[in-house]
Amino acid sequence: MLFIIIHNNLSRFRIETQQSILALLIALSDFLHLSAMGDSQTEIEVPSFFVCPISLEIMKDPVTLSTGITYDREAIEKWLYTRKNSTCPITKQTLTDLELTPNHTLRRLIQSWCTINGPYGIERFPTPRIPISKSQILKLLQDSKSPNLQMKCLKKLKTIVSESGVNKRSTEAVGAAEYLSYIICNPSFNLTSPSSVEEISGVDGFDNSVTAVDEAVNILYNLHLSQTGLKSLFGKTGEFVDALTRVMQCAANYETRTYAVLLLKSMFDVAEPIQVMSLKIHFFKELTQILANQVSPKATKAALKLLIEVCPWGRNRVKAVEAGAVTVLIDTLLDCTDQKRVSEMVLTLLDHLCQSAEGRAELLRHGAGLAVVSKKIFRVSQVASARAVRILHAVAKFSGNTSVVQEMLQLGVVGKLCFVLQVDSASKTSEKAREILKMHARAWKHSSCIPYNLVCSYPS
Repeated sequence: MLFIIIHNNLSRFRIETQQSILALLIALSDFLHLSAMGDSQTEIEVPSFFVCPISLEIMKDPVTLSTGITYDREAIEKWLYTRKNSTCPITKQTLTDLELTPNHTLRRLIQSWCTINGPYGIERFPTPRIPISKSQILKLLQDSKSPNLQMKCLKKLKTIVSESGVNKRSTEAVGAAEYLSYIICNPSFNLTSPSSVEEISGVDGFDNSVTAVDEAVNILYNLHLSQTGLKSLFGKTGEFVDALTRVMQCAANYETRTYAVLLLKSMFDVAEPIQVMSLKIHFFKELTQILANQVSPKATKAALKLLIEVCPWGRNRVKAVEAGAVTVLIDTLLDCTDQKRVSEMVLTLLDHLCQSAEGRAELLRHGAGLAVVSKKIFRVSQVASARAVRILHAVAKFSGNTSVVQEMLQLGVVGKLCFVLQVDSASKTSEKAREILKMHARAWKHSSCIPYNLVCSYPS
């Protein structure tokens, strides 16, 4: 009780007095606790003000917000930067100032307490590294403009950005995104030329295949720019989108191509409609090639998400079809037998593309198009089944000529649709399936799988 009363009134004392009292309280707490228990059953109770309100663990690097509440740096940075919150977790106040002030007094007290309780298994936390300042980052960017220092500085900047959310925000604040985008957009820089590699030869720890563009794309994506920062990348002419498209096409490093796709995905999450509708066919060709080459699982998912996002706008569906997306998507469906999420995204994108005549024609032109789509019904998930039936509905309604209808019967598509009615008769998916069967019941009426009531309901 004495411990709590004194702790609650610490704000009345000067900081030096606070340190003395807190140290005394810690020692007193340990003495009383150890005196009350036998040596064989020693338990260490952590002082409550040593515990982070978010992680509920002892703070390794306590920092204080403008609201006066102290948190562990790692936990509050994750709250503010990874989860994109702008309020104090305890007070719920909106934070106009995101500056994190190190609480050195509390950190030293925690370290002293850990040292005292070392014999009981408490490990002392090392003194944390002081976060890098904006002036240091700015100097690094200025130094990197020298050809001889560029790769060394970019490597160091990548390390700084990866260390913490605060470093990411500081790097963005000093204009790093503009400089990095300049490196990527520079048309005189050949992504695969020997000259682009020579500047890092002889530098310890560097991969000779890594270029300045590789490093710039990596850093720019991992900065996790704010919405304002992402929007600024588009510029006035869309030059940066074209530059990233070239990176997807030319970069020898597969990781760089992956980061280029992921960065484009982040950009188009905040893009204006005019920016989405003005995309060139070259953009769709390179994304389709990323899918065809299976650069990496991350790149595949990011490319699918990006295409799903942009295809409904303007003539983007047609551009994607002309880029060969339908054929690649069907081949992907044939290959991905155990990738649920990828199958769902492929079927979702195919659904978008089949809303156009060009998309449906490409699906029908592929020998396995109808068969593989119908095969995915009930074999992946409810989402995949719904998308597959929507694709078949679009084909049957808008492209259902005599040959297509007969092909659907021969490939077993009609039987699969009948199975949908039997298994899931009350869903929207079954409604679509029923519409397809009614639509062409006259052509399929002699098939043993067509229910009698559907045949009767179709006009003779």
